[in-house]
Amino acid sequence: MDNQKINIAIVDDHTLFRKGLKSLIQSVDKNFKVTLEYASGLELVADFANRELPDIITMDMNMHGMDGFETSKWLLKNYPDIKILVISMVQEEDTLIKMLRIGIKGYLSKDVEPAELRAALISVTQKGYYYTDFITGKLVSTISAPDEEIKIEIFSERELEIIKLLCTELAYKQIALELYTTVKNIDFHCGSIFKKMNVKTRIGAALYAIKHEMIEL
Repeated sequence: MDNQKINIAIVDDHTLFRKGLKSLIQSVDKNFKVTLEYASGLELVADFANRELPDIITMDMNMHGMDGFETSKWLLKNYPDIKILVISMVQEEDTLIKMLRIGIKGYLSKDVEPAELRAALISVTQKGYYYTDFITGKLVSTISAPDEEIKIEIFSERELEIIKLLCTELAYKQIALELYTTVKNIDFHCGSIFKKMNVKTRIGAALYAIKHEMIEL
């Protein structure tokens, strides 16, 4: 980076991890400075208005009282210019979709290597997003590829219903119950949806739907 100073806040309820992450962030690039630390979302909300705002917030998802999802939603509503980079052990597909749906644009696992942490912080700063190989590849092409004209009518009414539910945290069994059908039938429709979208996973379908404004965030 060109001597661009980046102020960072850490939100994580594990003191040892928080202190270690602070040290790691400040060691990987001299332009990174951790200016704020919070042990919970509630602590952040109570204190934030009185502080100089950071450029990036690293966010744990699993916290007591006010978890990473609720804290992120509060930040996105009240401080939309601050970038949120999730650093968490969550890897469940439904959880990742929920993260994407509320507007989080960066994710790392807690076992991240220092070089990737640096790359993620720079990418979030300069591009506005960062995803690991776990949810990139074909998925990132869904975000960043040149817009192609999309015809919503290629999806049946039933498929559009399913697409909306794929973008929630509901499991396939719950989606089937919601639509009064069977899991086998949902699987059949998902096969058709994925083929039309040219994606291979539920996350890919969710990203496609978000990009093409097939759902309301």
